Amino acid sequence: MAETTNFIEQIINEELEAGKFESRGNKIVTRFPPEPNGYLHIGHCKSLCINFGVKEKYNGECNLRMDDTNPAKETMEYVQSIIDSLDWLGFHYDRILYASDYYDKMYEIAEKLILSGDAYVCDLSAEEITATRGTLTEPGTESPYRNRTVEENLQLFRDMKAGKYADGAKVLRAKIDMASPNINMRDPILYRIARATHYRTGDKWCIYPMYDFAHPVSDAIEGITHSICTLEFEDHRPLYNWVVEHSGFPEPLPRQIEFARLNLTNTVMSKRYLKKLVDEGKVHGWDDPRMPTLAGLKNRGVPPEALKDFCNKIGVSKANSECQYSYLEACIRDYLNANAERAMAVLDPLKLTITNYEGEEELDFEINQFKPELGTRKVKFGKTLYIERSDFSLDPPPKYYRLKVGGVVRLKSAYIVRCDGYRTDEGGNVTEVLCSYIPESRSGNDTSGVKAKGVIHWVNAADAQDVTVKQYECLLCDAAYPGQDFSERMNCDSEHILQGKAEPYLAEQMDKSFQLMRTGYYKTCTDEDGFCLSEIVSLKDNFNK
Repeated sequence: MAETTNFIEQIINEELEAGKFESRGNKIVTRFPPEPNGYLHIGHCKSLCINFGVKEKYNGECNLRMDDTNPAKETMEYVQSIIDSLDWLGFHYDRILYASDYYDKMYEIAEKLILSGDAYVCDLSAEEITATRGTLTEPGTESPYRNRTVEENLQLFRDMKAGKYADGAKVLRAKIDMASPNINMRDPILYRIARATHYRTGDKWCIYPMYDFAHPVSDAIEGITHSICTLEFEDHRPLYNWVVEHSGFPEPLPRQIEFARLNLTNTVMSKRYLKKLVDEGKVHGWDDPRMPTLAGLKNRGVPPEALKDFCNKIGVSKANSECQYSYLEACIRDYLNANAERAMAVLDPLKLTITNYEGEEELDFEINQFKPELGTRKVKFGKTLYIERSDFSLDPPPKYYRLKVGGVVRLKSAYIVRCDGYRTDEGGNVTEVLCSYIPESRSGNDTSGVKAKGVIHWVNAADAQDVTVKQYECLLCDAAYPGQDFSERMNCDSEHILQGKAEPYLAEQMDKSFQLMRTGYYKTCTDEDGFCLSEIVSLKDNFNK
């Protein structure tokens, strides 16, 4: 028996011990069933980790199924984006399936429900159905069409399929209990008329099954043992069970289990609103690096291993809660700190001239101090360098260990330099720092005896690459007031673009993550601005452990 680590696995273990799945060779089968009406976001990553984690732990199977029963909002672009996201994360599904593959079977089951007296055609409008459904304290009112004969319902349903009625004119409803304490059980709609071209079936159908009908039927057809979904479907579980029990599927029937969805501070976790951001041009697309979509996180340079580590660390629970965005950043930072190569780039360049240095040499630069087996690489060093403007001060505060007139500082992996002076433009702005270097202070072979408390990074001016640097903030500001709409919390200044200088090695390594010394973690890329460094996460850890 597999070791239990959460309540879902505890349920599975108990069922296996009871012999529930012996007729199926104890094969555990889960599924990941997104609707292809948008790109997957980080919230889906938690569901992926759970479903594929069950597959791995029990040597079972996991299907990728597109729950494509709403043709007006679904496209092949979204299908492909889902497939691409799973490939990027490294989740290997056993089959890719589509709810639309089962339309004929679903229609057949719907007719069986009519023949058994468990479904009827209703002429009430959507507004009238809502009005007669009742409240949490009052029962609903039965539809005047509830007691139509089986023959009449069957003919009306077939006429719906044949396209004889307008959209919204009729629906097929389950006949359950209008006085049920669970409103979802008060004769829910199973089919509606919707003339919309489906991206796979075209115009073959003008009636489409509702999610609450299509989902359990699809699970049962595929032999899913555990339908693992988020907590908002808990109230729908009795309807899920009713559908699979009344549809004539053999035992064992799939079991729905709910877990708490992932909620992140400062993060939009709604496909509908994410689509709105894209449609209104608030972002550059679904894969904008600021977006919490998996495509956006990939484009930003977030390692898939860090995302999965984050989801595994927050665990599986039954109660909704909100996780700090800084915890996600901490997981990304931990992974990159251990695995990313080091490099140097200057985001706000200031010229530094070493007045007593001539020529050029190559210095050893450590690739990653946590992976000594990677060794070093060569960086060029010359008379003229670029440093960060903030690493020089004319009026330094106390305990300022960077460059100041008369002060010394070590240039990373190079020499100790002493600031002898500076030049300014007509406006008094510093344009160049003048230094002298100490030849005996070379890193790894320092015999100078000079102690420099500060270390700063630099870029050799002779071969420095111009680079566009993009930095990001969260799309949402802190939720200052409960119940605020996303549109009221938008951070309208979430992207910052700088022009910097980078060592040429970075320009030779596209689509790769680096730790820029003393700056942050960045991904190398190209776009309409040419060579770019796109921020993944800062060096500073804001997570309160």
